[in-house]
Amino acid sequence: MRDQPRELLTAVDALLAAVDDGSVLPAPNERVRLREAAGLTQAAVAQALGARVPSVQAWEAGRAEPTAERLEAYRRLLEGLARRYPAPAAPPAGKDPARAQPVPAESAPEAAVTATGNTAPPVPAPARTSAPAPAAAAPGAVSRPARTARPTSSTSRRAVAQRAAPAGIPAGGGDPRFENGPLAVVDVADGQVLAYCTGGLVLDVPAKSLPALVDWTLTQARLGAPRLSGPGKDADPLLVLTGAALERYGLPVALTEAERLAGRLPEDHKVVRQLARAQWKLTKRGLGPWARIYRPATGSERACVQLCIPSWNALDTRHWGAAGQLPPAELARVLGVYASRVMTPRGSTAVTGLELMTALHPPTRASAADADGRRTSERNPGSLGRDPVDCAPCEAPDGHPLLKDLPRFHVRGPGEKLFEEAYDWARPMTDAECTLRHLVGIDVNMAFAAGANGLPAGLGGPTHVKAPLFDPKLPGSWLVDLSHVDLSTVKVGKERVDLDGSLLPSPFTPKGGRPEGPAWYATPTVAYAQELGYEVRPLEAYVRYENGRYLDGWYNRLRDAYLATMADLGVHADMDPADFLAAMDGHRERDPELAIVVSAVKATVKGGLGKLRERPRGEGWRPGEPWRALSRPTWRPDIRAAVIARTRINLHRKIVKHAVFTGQYPVAVLSDCVVYAADGPSPLDFLPYREGKPLPGGFKLGVNPGLVKWEGTQSVLWGEEVRERFNAPELNLARYIKDGTVTDADNGE
Repeated sequence: MRDQPRELLTAVDALLAAVDDGSVLPAPNERVRLREAAGLTQAAVAQALGARVPSVQAWEAGRAEPTAERLEAYRRLLEGLARRYPAPAAPPAGKDPARAQPVPAESAPEAAVTATGNTAPPVPAPARTSAPAPAAAAPGAVSRPARTARPTSSTSRRAVAQRAAPAGIPAGGGDPRFENGPLAVVDVADGQVLAYCTGGLVLDVPAKSLPALVDWTLTQARLGAPRLSGPGKDADPLLVLTGAALERYGLPVALTEAERLAGRLPEDHKVVRQLARAQWKLTKRGLGPWARIYRPATGSERACVQLCIPSWNALDTRHWGAAGQLPPAELARVLGVYASRVMTPRGSTAVTGLELMTALHPPTRASAADADGRRTSERNPGSLGRDPVDCAPCEAPDGHPLLKDLPRFHVRGPGEKLFEEAYDWARPMTDAECTLRHLVGIDVNMAFAAGANGLPAGLGGPTHVKAPLFDPKLPGSWLVDLSHVDLSTVKVGKERVDLDGSLLPSPFTPKGGRPEGPAWYATPTVAYAQELGYEVRPLEAYVRYENGRYLDGWYNRLRDAYLATMADLGVHADMDPADFLAAMDGHRERDPELAIVVSAVKATVKGGLGKLRERPRGEGWRPGEPWRALSRPTWRPDIRAAVIARTRINLHRKIVKHAVFTGQYPVAVLSDCVVYAADGPSPLDFLPYREGKPLPGGFKLGVNPGLVKWEGTQSVLWGEEVRERFNAPELNLARYIKDGTVTDADNGE
């Protein structure tokens, strides 16, 4: 105790020294003001600093301070923002601010206020034009350029009024090369070509042809996005062409049937010839819905622009909803939020999901300088490398070149083929369940993303091993007999418990049936058999000794994108169960544009994982011949299988713990949706919450990946009637629990 005063004095001296050095951070409320004044989201700050969103939230609430490695970077960010957005001057003493005379927006655009109540950034007057600055619009509106005088081609205008947080996506993220944002929606209004960028910015486009538009984009537009990883590449600018822009530049508003099937315009189309004459090149996919126009790189300088053409079905309605029909400013907002939180779209959500993996783990990097100061390209640690690797024979899908010697009509069984897929299982209801009133479906949020988190993935090719000892930390495919695993007696934690195994799906097969002999499984499936208390003895395996947590960064970025967008929709992490259910009710209607972003983020997860085992896409392919996707280092069916296996096992573990604790068993499981019979219509009527706390390791309501939300409720009578109608006592009711609609076509009638 005697040393305590000395310790306190030392701490005070250290604090005074920090003040003298200017290294003390601004007050928490000032940190919030600076971020919001710049239109930055907490997710954007977290991404730049390599931190998590909850950490940034804690810094802004004053609950915590950045650690040493991030303190300097965070202080530099705040100082830079303070120079750009100084605090407003305090009103003169004795003067009531509420009685101050309002300043017209035309004369003082810097006085405009955002929808969040914070002072908006200063708006520069349009260059070389006599048109007045636009007046402040209502929250959520996007102002159009004034038509009083036609500005010069270099003129840009920013909407004075901005939406709440998501609309404040910064135009350039602080990089002067990309100060106007990652993308622009090009449209024609009143005969003038306009480029609608993120943050409400509108640029005048002087280009009269598509080649000129590409030139303008690369030389004047300042569009693009900085790389996501040090050894990676900056994102190329994306131009989204509306129907009016297509007509202006000589392109069809819709593709013909032949062009749609080919996925591109013919090479003799006049615009394609224009590009060739201007020495621009197209990638192999040509001028189609997602086109890349480029010139060969010179040194480190890239010259590439990507086109997105919604009227050619570039934005799949299954994932982007009605985005393709949005007005230009709103479409720029949707794609801009997605680009800032995920990445600039590179094609479909599936293509973007795969490209995000590569952007976060580029295959190569520059080596250390040699004695002469020269650097060479070398393998980037933790990446999949530049060259593709062969899969194991058991991991190869039907038709793969590794299987070309099999008889033509040979059907591989579980002992020859790795078959890790999502659940599609259902069972008849028991008499006790039929006395209940409701069937309630719960759905796991971002289930496959959660399955990828922390998963060891093979980074190289497989090694074949006979009679190996099973290692749960070693990625691979294992031939092992799990038919002896009896779900009537399993180990949960340190105790063995008895269950009604007939009411549970097997964790080892997608259809939930018990395996009948040796079969190929990914590592997470075999590890779960051990976890349940059963011995496993693999007969052989294909293992990958070079491995790492390749998907962690991918998961983190998609998780943060999902949580930030859901928070913008009013659904936050760590809400009470009842509050969470209330917040989820109608959340998509609060901001339909942001709801589109949520759907696109989810599709990016599933599509990106699906691309890891992309199948042939026409092109005259025949079984036994290679197809285009096999030439990618990211064609990795083993990684896809491991993620799906882990996702299925995670779900089964929760089902088992729920059964142990409550005696309730699922009626149906479809992928990440589980249906239970219950007395009430809400998940709270059967999920075991005690004093607001869920069962450890079981189902928990919440927005975070891996937690569950309400999927839908139907009556038990509905379920029985549907099954009787189709004479299918094991019809999977999870497929229809959301709205209860079942058609004859759904059941092969």
